[in-house]
Amino acid sequence: QVQLVESGGGLVQAGGSLRLVCAATGLTFRDYTMAWFRQAPGNYREMVAAINWNGGDTFYARFVKGRFTISRDNAKNTVYLQMNSLKPDDTAVYYCAADLARAIVAVHDAGYDYWGKGTQVTVSS
Repeated sequence: QVQLVESGGGLVQAGGSLRLVCAATGLTFRDYTMAWFRQAPGNYREMVAAINWNGGDTFYARFVKGRFTISRDNAKNTVYLQMNSLKPDDTAVYYCAADLARAIVAVHDAGYDYWGKGTQVTVSS
């Protein structure tokens, strides 16, 4: 059974940083592109960042480029999202997702096979 478990969310002031962690079990981690999505109340779920199977290719949404960094450790079956210079608009539930593809081919949530339950990130002004 595949499980993705996110952690690291919380309350932070604008300009601060958080590091999200997603631990994956039940799958051959290196066969999957991993991604972070987010969903704010009343909004669609949107991709934040994605990373291919070996970390050699990444994708970032325009609104986080230069502030967030996605990385992975295949030895630990873990993917990370380092979030710096946080803004109140970054407030959302952040989800980890896995796509059975070694390359980044999906930038919408419909392309992902497995999901975590999410972790809340709240940025105060």
